[in-house]
Amino acid sequence: MTGETTVSTAARIHGRSAQRRVLRALLDQLPTRGGPLLVTGEPGLGRTALLSWAAGTFRTGPVFRLAPGREPDGAGPTAGELLAVLRAAARRAPALVCVDDAHLLDTAARAALGHAAERLPAADRVGLLVSVAGHRAVDPDFAPLPTLRLDPLTPPRAAALLDDATDGAADPAVRERLVAEAEGNPALLLALVRRLSPAELRGRLSLPAPLADAATLAAVAGGAHTCRSAAAGDLLLTVAAAVRASDGPDVDAGLVLDAVRRLRTPSAVAERPEPPAEPSEPAAVPGRREALPEQLAQGGDRLRFHSALVRRTVHATAAPERRRAAHRALAEALENGGRRLPGLLHRSWSLTGPAPAQSLADRLASAAGDGAVPAPYGLRATAYARAADLTADGATRAERYTAAAEQYLLAGRPDRARPLLAAARARAAPAAVRGRAELVRGLTELRDGPVGDAHQSLLLAASLLAGDAPADAATAALAAADAAWAAGDLKGCLATLAPGSPRAGEPAARPHTGAEPPGKHPATVVRDHGSGMRALLQGRLDRAAAPLGQVVERGRTDHRPEALLRSAAAALLLGNVDAARRAGARALAAARQLGSETLVPQALEYLAYAELRAGRHPQARAHAEEGLRVALRTGQRNTAAHHRAVLALAASIEEDPDTVARHVTAALSTARRHGLAQAATLAQWAEARADLGRGRPFDAADRLGLLVLPGPGRGHFAVWRLAVPCFVEAAVLAGRHEDAAGVLKDFADWAAFGADRQAAAQLARCRALLAPPEGADGLYRRALDRHDEAGGDFERARTALLYGKWLRRRRRPREARDRLGTALAGFERSGAGVWAAQARDELRALGAAPHGRGSGALTRLTPQQLRIARHVAEGATNREVALTLAVSTRTVDYHLRRVFAALGVRSRLELARVVGQAERAGPAEKTGAQP
Repeated sequence: MTGETTVSTAARIHGRSAQRRVLRALLDQLPTRGGPLLVTGEPGLGRTALLSWAAGTFRTGPVFRLAPGREPDGAGPTAGELLAVLRAAARRAPALVCVDDAHLLDTAARAALGHAAERLPAADRVGLLVSVAGHRAVDPDFAPLPTLRLDPLTPPRAAALLDDATDGAADPAVRERLVAEAEGNPALLLALVRRLSPAELRGRLSLPAPLADAATLAAVAGGAHTCRSAAAGDLLLTVAAAVRASDGPDVDAGLVLDAVRRLRTPSAVAERPEPPAEPSEPAAVPGRREALPEQLAQGGDRLRFHSALVRRTVHATAAPERRRAAHRALAEALENGGRRLPGLLHRSWSLTGPAPAQSLADRLASAAGDGAVPAPYGLRATAYARAADLTADGATRAERYTAAAEQYLLAGRPDRARPLLAAARARAAPAAVRGRAELVRGLTELRDGPVGDAHQSLLLAASLLAGDAPADAATAALAAADAAWAAGDLKGCLATLAPGSPRAGEPAARPHTGAEPPGKHPATVVRDHGSGMRALLQGRLDRAAAPLGQVVERGRTDHRPEALLRSAAAALLLGNVDAARRAGARALAAARQLGSETLVPQALEYLAYAELRAGRHPQARAHAEEGLRVALRTGQRNTAAHHRAVLALAASIEEDPDTVARHVTAALSTARRHGLAQAATLAQWAEARADLGRGRPFDAADRLGLLVLPGPGRGHFAVWRLAVPCFVEAAVLAGRHEDAAGVLKDFADWAAFGADRQAAAQLARCRALLAPPEGADGLYRRALDRHDEAGGDFERARTALLYGKWLRRRRRPREARDRLGTALAGFERSGAGVWAAQARDELRALGAAPHGRGSGALTRLTPQQLRIARHVAEGATNREVALTLAVSTRTVDYHLRRVFAALGVRSRLELARVVGQAERAGPAEKTGAQP
């Protein structure tokens, strides 16, 4: 092991903000305490760059770099010697020690380093960063260390890296291909860019095929794919080949064992000479974990590679004849087991050369479209695409590329769907085939692209499909209306739903299969939902209720996730929140059961909106958080923007302005680029409601005025009315009574419409705010009665708070205390911390303490405040709490100040005492015992 002292500048890192926060926390604590951290990730993910960034960022003391040396095994320092060196380094100042590629150290050096890291006292002020490759299991010597894992970059982060590397010169289609091909590996992405000529990068010449060839993959893998025996090589190749037709990163060990045996028969082995296995490596046999090559891991009866990059490299760098033999062996094993679709896929990959194979292509496409064959969407997509590659006829090939794109879209891989659609468009095809391609393209853009473009693609699809596939044409027309709705284009939405647009006949009697295209609904659902939407947009609730009610009713018995999503949407349009929640939950379960990564975040979106409409903000937040994760993972930025807007609305009633601002910024960033008027309106409403809750009515009125007052900038036609009660409250507090009164007529019409069960109570509250003293009392009471009928803790608590404030100003303290106490209880039950603080302030102004200190003191904290208080009471620093809860230190500081104020404490020690007393008193209170 060799070492050197360095002083360097911080390296530029893309998409590693979370990892940098962890490293920054370690560096910031070194003046007082040290500690080790293990950084691991597959080749190319940036372990070395991250260590260089840490070394360049650390300015408090010296930086030591230790690297694998050339000394013989056992000749390096012992654990005690290394520990002494580290301690000596930190005597005068804190020190940072970086050990990159520690897996390349010899056995004795690894053991010494691992033992020294474990025994390194925190008081020695030494930060030890150890980097190991993630293509193999972590050495037992390093396993006890706290670990920071590098995951692949998300598509947006990878795209940002690509733009930076190319100065934004890449053609959009090329850009998407490169990001998809790199699979989040930054080194591979940059290697692919270097491989392309300027003309290829700008889309003027066709891209090479394959885009990531064997040489490029091997260069990035850096030898991590090599093994020391032919037996291990056959096992690695077979697992890599099997994963190509697997719905996930792992494969059945029994299948692999069967295929390896077939591969190593005399006829298969004759294709190449086999070098003798080295004595130091045992025979590689699936099922014997200790005998596996280091690149593989085994969990139960499943085998997988530690690194996706290494798996791809193993397959790409294998000799072509040996690779075909592995696929042939897998085909035989699968076909013997009755697994026709993956068997045919492997059979197709065992062919020699790129020549068409019509018979095999037809069989493969038939199996991919057979709903009786259980198969995930991704496998069907791969089979359709391979069938298209083997098809000579241009029209048939286009049809199969389109079918593959449909399945990839359902699998949540729009990045793989778009190139296939481009390939389909490049070939002459009948109108029906071109119409289906435009339908899939429009649905893809609806979830991840400008919704105006999606609207035009879907209208074109409806036109092309009208003659040969009227049911599909109606599906396309309804999806076009969805696009216009998302854009806030009322005229476009009505025109799309006009009686002259494509309509579907009666539904065909056929079972639902996993192979159905995205957006497919029974024809009666399409017809009823379209006519109901049009009547609703025209203000004819009497005509909308029946067809939309039929769509909702079918959701009680239909098991198709697409139909259930329509049922949830129809229920929301009618204001039937309970039905929307039921249909959304069933759609989510159905989408998960089918493995549709595209439909899962949409179902969660409907669920989150329904919970918001019901005033159940914590539940809405839980659904939106999960939906956001899935949407980002599957490249659905538009869906992610809607989830961000829901999260902003949920957070707007709490006490964390940073969270609201973060979600609003992210939602608006996508909404403005892609024309998402609905998501933008919701996000802006959330920002204004946060202002109102924090006692900033002038800011709230300014923001909301742009959304609800007449004019070209008014918010989305189906959303702006929901923000009117907030605007009226803010405008009255800001002295803008005329503006507040001006929007009440429209809101009264909305309340009479009946689609929002809270609207009648909110209307009475708004009128009370604007009424003279002699009329306000009765209006507040009427509003509370209406809230009792509609339900919803948060909105009722807001009315009770305003009524309590009004009563206090009228010097009716006893009544005011009752109303304010009711409001406080409602806000606490809703998790509305910022509004609960207003209620407490009003109670204190009356001389009424809202809570006493002691066992019930913690009940006045929001859930986030309570979590922070408990961590701090246990001795954690603000930075440690931030890392634990994955929030910023600023957020922890903000909440902690509110905790101190709410509990009336002045120090962390006093906070720990109050928390301890409350936690000990809790069980006694529940049992009725006295503490």
